[in-house]
Amino acid sequence: MESSEDRLRQITSRLRENNHKLTPQRLAIARVIAESRDHPDIETIYNRIKPGFPRISLATVYRNVMVVKSLGEAMEIGIPGSGVRYEGNRLDPHPHAVCERCKKIVDLEPESMTGFLESVQQATGFKIMTHRVDFFGLCRACRQDDKPS
Repeated sequence: MESSEDRLRQITSRLRENNHKLTPQRLAIARVIAESRDHPDIETIYNRIKPGFPRISLATVYRNVMVVKSLGEAMEIGIPGSGVRYEGNRLDPHPHAVCERCKKIVDLEPESMTGFLESVQQATGFKIMTHRVDFFGLCRACRQDDKPS
C-alpha cells in the first residue's frame, strides 16, 4: 500500500494534469482523502478541514471530492444505512467489513480473493474488470456493548 504522502502526490499530480487549480482548500481536501483510513463521508471530510478553513462550505467540499473521484483518485463506497463514504488511500479493489451498528468500515486483505475471482470468471464467463465485496456484521466494540454487565 502506498504511503499517505505518495497518495497525496498522485492526487495533486492528477489534478494538475487535468488543469485543476491547487487551491489551499482543494489541497486540504486531497490530504484528508489521501490520509484517511476510516472511509469518511463528506461531512467528516468537511469537519476535518473546517478548522483551517472556517468559511468553507459543505458544497465546496462535496464538489472537490467529486473532482478527485472523477479523476479516479477516490472510490465511493455506498453503505446501506450510512450513505456514501470515500476511500482515497488505496484504490485497488478489496473487500470491506462493515459494522451494521456503528458503521465502522475495515479494509480486508484475504489472500483467497484471487482464486475466488478466477472461479467467478469461470462460472459466469465474465471477464471481471473490478469487484466489490462487503461483509456486514457487528464489530468487536459493538458486540461488547451487547454483553450483560
